[in-house]
Amino acid sequence: MSKKTVSEAIAYRRSVRVYDSEKPIETSIVKKCIAQAVLAPNSSNMQLWEFYHITSKQTVSKIAPLCFNQNAAKTAQQLVVVVVRKDLWKQRAKANLQYLNTIFPPKPKSEQSSREKFAKNYYKKLIPFVYNDFLGILGIFKYLTVLVSGIFKPIYREVRSKDIRVVAHKSAALAAQNFMLSMAAEGYDTCPMEGSDTWRVKKVLGLPIGAEINMIISCGIRKPEGVYGERFRVPFEEVYNEV
Repeated sequence: MSKKTVSEAIAYRRSVRVYDSEKPIETSIVKKCIAQAVLAPNSSNMQLWEFYHITSKQTVSKIAPLCFNQNAAKTAQQLVVVVVRKDLWKQRAKANLQYLNTIFPPKPKSEQSSREKFAKNYYKKLIPFVYNDFLGILGIFKYLTVLVSGIFKPIYREVRSKDIRVVAHKSAALAAQNFMLSMAAEGYDTCPMEGSDTWRVKKVLGLPIGAEINMIISCGIRKPEGVYGERFRVPFEEVYNEV
């Protein structure tokens, strides 16, 4: 099966609802596509995501009813569950700091470049300011602070817990798209599913309370009837604006 270019993969990718049970897919290729998923751009390089690669037929059969028995889930060869881990922000900020220390070995502040100071303060001070919260109380205080400061200058305003939740899910969705296009480039098919009982899926996977399901992606090789009709998009002119 020949590899596809980026443009070819984008054109080939469709949300496939019925997969061919007689055409298995290679676990190693799906894993490689997940490895390409984590190269996606993400907010502050926090990488607040995890990927659960479901290869067990038994586990697929447990999760399919939790996706309301959609054909895309019932006929899937494998599943990939994209999980948001906003609760891991402290660990991921620390990991970024450790990485920065390999680029900028610790030295007296007087010897640090402005770039080094900014990068380290970003993860030492700004990230904790944005991500720390307690029952939403700190979020209200931060929101009022930026509301006042924003009168005088441009300022980052997404500082409440619900705002950061949206940011984390956007980043996970970027990784999911990387994954699906990587699969399309391999000639494999996918279908992103939002329709699921996320609480029960979390229980099957043994996820902690702080984890959130971003989407479940079914994987396989399409049957002709697996693509429900031609692709429909509203006219490009309705969504494109040149400023």
